[in-house]
Amino acid sequence: MFRRLFILAGLCLALSGCTNMKPEQFANQKPALALEDYFQGQTRAYGIVEDRFGNVRRTFTVDIKGEWDGNVLTLTEDFVWNDGELEQRIWRLTRDAASPDNWTGTTADAIGPAKGRVSGNAYNMVYDFNLKMDGSRTKVRFDDWMFLMPDGVLLNRATMSKFGIHLATVTIAFRKDVPAREAVKAAE
Repeated sequence: MFRRLFILAGLCLALSGCTNMKPEQFANQKPALALEDYFQGQTRAYGIVEDRFGNVRRTFTVDIKGEWDGNVLTLTEDFVWNDGELEQRIWRLTRDAASPDNWTGTTADAIGPAKGRVSGNAYNMVYDFNLKMDGSRTKVRFDDWMFLMPDGVLLNRATMSKFGIHLATVTIAFRKDVPAREAVKAAE
């Protein structure tokens, strides 16, 4: 009996962490995504966090200031969560000189470098992250996909897992035509 449960648990773990998508599948999809162009300047995003059962647990907005210096794309992200929590995260994405479709990202809560690849209208980045949960931190894995759509809309779907078990999905929509939050407040 124990052996069957062990095999079933192992099979569930293996299947829950599998994805068949590869960035190369989107090589011919338009509009083409250039991270350094899309995120240059001000961007606003709106997102939801769903648990593994599809229940929305949190919502947020995030203002992103992007700066491209020709080598590093710095994204300063200012989150406002629906429960009032404020959070800032700064990502530094560096393009691989030998293979310009490949990117390496770092941020304070990432465990090691994030590895990303652009192809056509898609960007995939995989990384381990120290996530705040219930007053402590736990290591989770993110499999992050972005897709550039017509009219400058960028959709992001990130799955979060631990030990190969799906924990949550984060869905985000990015817009380029929204002023920074500070500018909106100053105009009010």
